[in-house]
Amino acid sequence: MRLSMKADYGVRALVDLAAHYPGPAVTCQAIAARQGVPAAYLDQVLLCLRRHALVVSTRGPRGGHALAREPSTITLAEVIAALDGGQAEMACFREPNVCEVGGRCRLRGALQAAEAAAHSVLADTTLADLVPNPAVPSLLAGPAA
Repeated sequence: MRLSMKADYGVRALVDLAAHYPGPAVTCQAIAARQGVPAAYLDQVLLCLRRHALVVSTRGPRGGHALAREPSTITLAEVIAALDGGQAEMACFREPNVCEVGGRCRLRGALQAAEAAAHSVLADTTLADLVPNPAVPSLLAGPAA
């Protein structure tokens, strides 16, 4: 399974928002600084997440972004589908006829099983599961301040 940069930044932003849930809205610049990602690109990612009803945004001096729902109700599968479209890695997953081996391919079934297992893990993992515990260092916590 391959995660795009867009999905990587989106997951990091959502975990950051989950760590601040249910507090006040958080600015894109604050998230970008904590997560070590470019603010301009993160702004586009947050817009996509807003279109998929995962994030709500407010304008003004106290504006920013917040999760649209509780962190325990947002799964990684939902986030990745919103940002990457949930497309399979290999074209033959969607169109078996593009492969010269076609229906005789033994690898396709194994790869589909691996994809299904990965999707199952993502569907069972929520943002709440990824919120860093202050006592335990986290890879998603961003650079040290």
